[in-house]
This record gives sequence, structure tokens and C-alpha cells, in this order.
Amino acid sequence: MKIHRALRILAAGVIAFGGTIDSGRAQGIPGTVRQLLVSVAPGWDSSQGVLRLYERPDGSAPWRPVGDGKIPVLYGRNGLAWGLGILPVPSGLSKKEKDGRAPAGCFAIGTVYGYAGKLPKGSDFRYRQVSEWDAWPDDPQNPYYNQHVVIDPKQGIPDWFQKQKMRHGDPAYAWLVEIRHNSGPIRPGAGSAIFMHIRRGANRPSAGCTTMEEDNLVQVIRWLRTAMNPHYVLLPRKEYERFQTSWGLPDFP
Repeated sequence: MKIHRALRILAAGVIAFGGTIDSGRAQGIPGTVRQLLVSVAPGWDSSQGVLRLYERPDGSAPWRPVGDGKIPVLYGRNGLAWGLGILPVPSGLSKKEKDGRAPAGCFAIGTVYGYAGKLPKGSDFRYRQVSEWDAWPDDPQNPYYNQHVVIDPKQGIPDWFQKQKMRHGDPAYAWLVEIRHNSGPIRPGAGSAIFMHIRRGANRPSAGCTTMEEDNLVQVIRWLRTAMNPHYVLLPRKEYERFQTSWGLPDFP
């Protein structure tokens, strides 16, 4: 699975960083994926679960766990719903904008965004420092829905910018690991701005992201490698068992 990122300079003074994913979806995890972040929830309505990291040297090798522990994570306050990732998923409850559910499925990891000038020491991944003009629109009527955009204030500031900007001092967003849900083609209203980020508390679920303690998130960021094409799998336990063989997923004790 290849991600083609495009840069468009638009007349309204907005730079949009869009992306498309090859329309032919694979039936299992592609062989080019050598890092896998796996999170399993107890059920569809669960807002808590655990995350484990896996690696393999090539597409024909078995997955091996990285580290010896599970990372506690939080999901959407209303649980999970099927998302739009790289693998086909069954019909059923689907992720919608502002439904309070995290998207389930298999997703490419896009870019890491953050307030800091550079990634944590030892990191080797795509990174953008979020400026005061970065935004990620979540309004389905916005032409840049679910895209990273950068405003050029010299050409005018759109009315929607203040509510959609990415940098507003929120410590929970100091680090954002992009989960490429609904990224190509983008379906308005199918959910936007899905990331891994710092949790707001041990028992405070998100609006649809996967959250964790800051130290654990930094650990994940340091582990990510662009060359290993990392992907994220999030599923309820029963669905994980259902798709483990066909998707080529690792054992998740």
C-alpha cells in the first residue's frame, strides 16, 4: 500500500496537504508493512484497551512483539465503529463525525505532528512542527475536510480557521501521531482528525482518538521508522480473533 501525498496551493490562501491511498484494497496486511501497532478492545462499546508493538524483518516472517508489556490506552467515549482503512471491513456500525467512537480496522500511520522543534531523541519518522497557522478541518462541509492545511494569513484568514486550528496550547496535543482513517478517498462525514495523542486522564476517553500516557506515546514515536511502513490495527477482541488469520495478524495474548 502506497501513500501519495500531494501539495496544493489554493486561491483562498490555504496550503492543503492531502493524500490518497491505492483504491485496490489488500485482503491482508501488506508485506511492505514491517511495524504493526495493535490495540484490542474488550468489545465495541469499550472505551479502554491495550496496545502492543510488533515488528518483522520482511513480509514473509512472523510478527514478533517489541518489549514485554502492554500499553494502556483509551478510545472514544462511546467505544468503536468500523473505520475506513486499507483493508475491507464488514458492513455494520460505521464511524461518523462526532459520534464519539474510534475507528476500527487497519490504518497507515501518516505523519507525527507536535509543538516541539524536533522529534524526541532517537526518532526517525516523518515530522511537522505545528505552527500557529496549521489546521485540520472536521466540518464535513469544509472543502479541506480531514486534511492538514496551512493558512497563509497574507491572503486572508478563513472564517472557520479559529475552530479548526491545531495549535492552541492544549497539552494533550503536544504530540499527534496521524492515524490515516478516511484518508483516500475522503468521505465527508465519515470521521476526521484521528490521532494517537496524550490522554487527559486515566479515565477520560477521547472523542475518537487513541490516547495514552505521554511517556508511552513518546516511546511509540521513538520506535516508529519510516522505512518500516508502520500501520495501526484496532479491533474488538471477537473481531480480532475473526480476522487474525485472513489479515495475517500476530497473536495478542
